[in-house]
Amino acid sequence: MAHYREPGWFTTHVVNAVVAGTTRLGLSVMGSRVLRVRGRTSGQWRSVPVNLLVLDDGRFLVAPRGETQWVRNLRAAGAGELVLGRRVEPFSAQEVPDADKVGVLRAYLRRWKAEVGVFFDGVSADSPDDDLRRIAPEHPVFRITSTRPA
Repeated sequence: MAHYREPGWFTTHVVNAVVAGTTRLGLSVMGSRVLRVRGRTSGQWRSVPVNLLVLDDGRFLVAPRGETQWVRNLRAAGAGELVLGRRVEPFSAQEVPDADKVGVLRAYLRRWKAEVGVFFDGVSADSPDDDLRRIAPEHPVFRITSTRPA
């Protein structure tokens, strides 16, 4: 069975609503965006707040809760949109292999450990590479590339 940690009622109905609302108003909360991706079954747009990680060599979406619905939808669609206020950025997504996640997971934990650290089973930004490699399969990571015309 795929690794997944379901959010609690407070996260679903309060935290996500507040972060998504402020992000839709154009106020990013520590890099937040609203991810829009087509549902793999319905084809309807689905939205969820995410943390966009900007790292030297690219931009990434990390799933701290594991195999979420947005992860499954993004895998199927291969593309989506990031929304910040009125700005809508279409992008393509490529899943990062587990062997290449260590640096991304370390940077993600460095930036958002207080918010998501509980989902990483005691692994932190300061943990050895072996610990990050051990948890990598439980946390999907996508490299995103803007498809907006230049």
